[in-house]
Amino acid sequence: MAQASMRSPNMETFKQQKVEDFYDIGEELGSGQFAIVKKCREKSTGLEYAAKFIKKRQSRASRRGVCREEIEREVSILRQVLHPNIITLHDVYENRTDVVLILELVSGGELFDFLAQKESLSEEEATSFIKQILDGVHYLHTKKIAHFDLKPENIMLLDKNTPIPHIKLIDFGLAHEIEDGVEFKNIFGTPEFVAPEIVNYEPLGLEADMWSIGVITYILLSGASPFLGDTKQETLSNITAVSYDFDEEFFSQTSELAKDFIRKLLVKETRKRLTIQEALSHPWITSGGEASAPEQRETEPPQLKTKRLREYTLKCHSSMPPNNTYVNFERFARVVEDMARVDEGCRALAGAHDTLQDDVETLISIYNEKEAWYREENESARHDLSQLRYEFRKVESLKKLLREDLQATSASLGGVARKLERVQEQFGALRRELSADLQWMQEVVNGFQLEGGRTDGLGSVFHGDASESLSELLSRVCSEEVLGTVQL
Repeated sequence: MAQASMRSPNMETFKQQKVEDFYDIGEELGSGQFAIVKKCREKSTGLEYAAKFIKKRQSRASRRGVCREEIEREVSILRQVLHPNIITLHDVYENRTDVVLILELVSGGELFDFLAQKESLSEEEATSFIKQILDGVHYLHTKKIAHFDLKPENIMLLDKNTPIPHIKLIDFGLAHEIEDGVEFKNIFGTPEFVAPEIVNYEPLGLEADMWSIGVITYILLSGASPFLGDTKQETLSNITAVSYDFDEEFFSQTSELAKDFIRKLLVKETRKRLTIQEALSHPWITSGGEASAPEQRETEPPQLKTKRLREYTLKCHSSMPPNNTYVNFERFARVVEDMARVDEGCRALAGAHDTLQDDVETLISIYNEKEAWYREENESARHDLSQLRYEFRKVESLKKLLREDLQATSASLGGVARKLERVQEQFGALRRELSADLQWMQEVVNGFQLEGGRTDGLGSVFHGDASESLSELLSRVCSEEVLGTVQL
């Protein structure tokens, strides 16, 4: 058969042929919001299958139909699984409006419908069915696949006319592969069976399936739903608060091991919730639901009344809307996602506010430090300026005094200069007078020489002594006169 070309390396390829050319389409088996399941027979082999017609979303803006990525994810997961307790995918076709999944025909109906028709149910029978559910989920979890929509409607019987009916897990429309290190959040599933982490829009993992198994087990043993409220909001509030109990009216015939099994599954903290391996190893499962007390083992095991389970299934079917998948919850999911984005924005805004507040406080601190520094610098500058002004005034005062001293000195020098001039004049006059006196005396000496020409020796001596005496007298007189004049 011709195959459609792939849109991208990761896109699934479906047969682009009319499914009616290869299968006879029969009666309707069930329907959802965007899917309808019909019985079909393969023309070439005569084998019967179930054809699931999934309405494709025609545009990204449209909200009618299922987007191609979700259909491809469901097909990809179904192609990976092959287990006795999981429905098998046979083939996939595609036309203009639908993708058609040809699935293993599961004709035994829902498990709860089957059990509700029984008069009573022993814990041993209950554990045999729970064990099959656990086996199927264990296979999925080993492949890191979470079903995310485990509920009574998706737990079917292959054939109810066998002594021990074979369970099949169906509807992988919400299933996801959990990747290590990749955070996955979403709001989906049926409110009555979803785990708290789904309601709280927290990271999801395989643990969500274990919570759903705990709810299913609770209902199977009691016919009552542990968290179901009068409204959807009340149901979700009960889930997040883990508000449930083992009412004696419903659990009077239930063993403590069964209650312990449920308690360890309905745990809000995912790390403390039983894993699939731990659930399979729980004494209630490994003992086959047998009573633990010796006195109970000696008697016939108590039978669980199925009347309430029958009432529960009737109520569920009578109140079941056409879309019994959690696509009904899509609008609520969008609102919660929007609220989560708003909350994230508010947290980011709060973080930015805190950061801005820290920056403002830092700036204020820096400003205060700078202001204190400038104040200190200003005080220092003012002190230095005051000191400079004082020194300047001091210098100006000294300058004034020096100017006055210079003026006084200048005046004194002028007086000295004038006195010097007078002394010089007096010295000159004295010099002239002495010169005249010396000349006169020279003439007198010369006169003595002429008169005593005969006495050369005595005249010569007299002449020498007279000359020296006159010179000495002249020198001493001149010196005393000059000094006296200067002192004046």
